[in-house]
Amino acid sequence: MEKKENQFSQFGPCLNSEGYTASLEVGKVYRVIQNNEAASHGYIRVIDESGEDYSYTISRFHPIQLPITVEKALLSVSRA
Repeated sequence: MEKKENQFSQFGPCLNSEGYTASLEVGKVYRVIQNNEAASHGYIRVIDESGEDYSYTISRFHPIQLPITVEKALLSVSRA
């Protein structure tokens, strides 16, 4: 099953945690929450180590596309 072209990435690994080492871990894949307002200002919303979603500069992450089966598995774990 392929994703629609306009569907956003739901996950992204952290590339830089400088200043946020308690909230982010470099290399860890975080869930991305679509937020057009944040994106228009150069930010991305992610669920960080606190379990809440916060805005961080997009340069701290690299949004990735995962196979749908992997996304479903990760989403089911994050909602548990």
